[in-house]
Formats: sequence, C-alpha cells, structure tokens
Amino acid sequence: MLELTEERVMPRKMNPENGLLIEHKVRYRFASQYCQGRVLDIACGVGYGSEMILALGEGITEIIGVDNEQKVIEYARKHYSHPPITFKTGNANDKELADKIGKFDTIVSLETVEHIKDDFEFINNLNRLLKPDGRVIISTPFGRGREEPCSNPYHYRQYREEEFRELLSLFSDVELYCQLNETIEIPKPDKKYYLMVAVCQK
Repeated sequence: MLELTEERVMPRKMNPENGLLIEHKVRYRFASQYCQGRVLDIACGVGYGSEMILALGEGITEIIGVDNEQKVIEYARKHYSHPPITFKTGNANDKELADKIGKFDTIVSLETVEHIKDDFEFINNLNRLLKPDGRVIISTPFGRGREEPCSNPYHYRQYREEEFRELLSLFSDVELYCQLNETIEIPKPDKKYYLMVAVCQK
C-alpha cells in the first residue's frame, strides 16, 4: 500500500484544508494556464496534478505523467488515469526518455529539480523533451544557496533566485514568479516568498 509521506502529496489521504495540499494545487492551477497540446507532467507523483491540468487547461491533446516509483505510478493509474492521461515509469534524467515517450509542447515540473543530484543535466533533458517553441513550467523552493547545507533531508540543494535563473539560462526566455501561501505573482521587493515558479520558453 502506498503511504503518505512528508514529501508526497496524496489528496485522497489528506484533509482538503491541509496547507501543503492547497499550496501544491495552487501551483498546478497556475501551471495549467500555460498547458496546451502534448503535456508532460514529470515527477508526477500520484497523478492528481495531471488530472488538474486536464480539467483546467485548454487545447490539451495528451498528458503523460512520469515518475520513477513504480508503486506511485500504479496508484496514479488506479485513481487518475483516463483519456487522454496516461502514466509511465521513467527516470527524469534518462537521456533516452525523449526517444521512449516523444517530445512535448508543454512540460510541468513542480518541486522536482531540488530532488535531483545532477540538476543541470535534468534541465538539459527537459530541453531535449521539449518541441521547438515549447514551454516549461518549473518550480522550486527558495534556499540559502546551492553550495550551502540543506536542512531538508529529501533535497540535494535549495537555490537563491540568481542560481535558479542561471540553471534555466539555456531557455530563450524565463519569466519568474513567486509563491506566498495561495498567491503566485510577479515578485515584489517588500515581500518574502518561499518558492519560485518559472515559465520558460525554448
């Protein structure tokens, strides 16, 4: 049986008023406005976000959710798999992933990059998976810096804004937004945010 953990969001096992769940749904809601065509939800977890994208996005032809945990994918297939959503097991840094599942108009990657040791290779792989003129929506928590010790045992690192921008510099255009509770907005200098969301154009 798939268990609820500190880093795994499972709406069917959580109170609807749970703050973590609400904030994650806010990010998927934000991402969905940019989703169109063929969509990849990378590190999709249990799959609820893929369902949200389908419900809220426009012009979506297909959604593929990919996660590296087989039990998670089995759970997603049981609870959230219906046309045009399919779920597959895969590694986000697999250089052959584009050969296996094709390329995408939109890629959604929420709270993934901080979990991956080779973060620059991950971003390169997202670029390989993206069609020309495609778009990536990616989020990650603010932190003390990529070379600083990270207090979260699940994360390899947490970024400062300039480091996150550098990580995404291979994209032609990057718009940065920030989240504070249930609000995602263009950052304001008088506010302290805890998470960054970037909308990147190939």
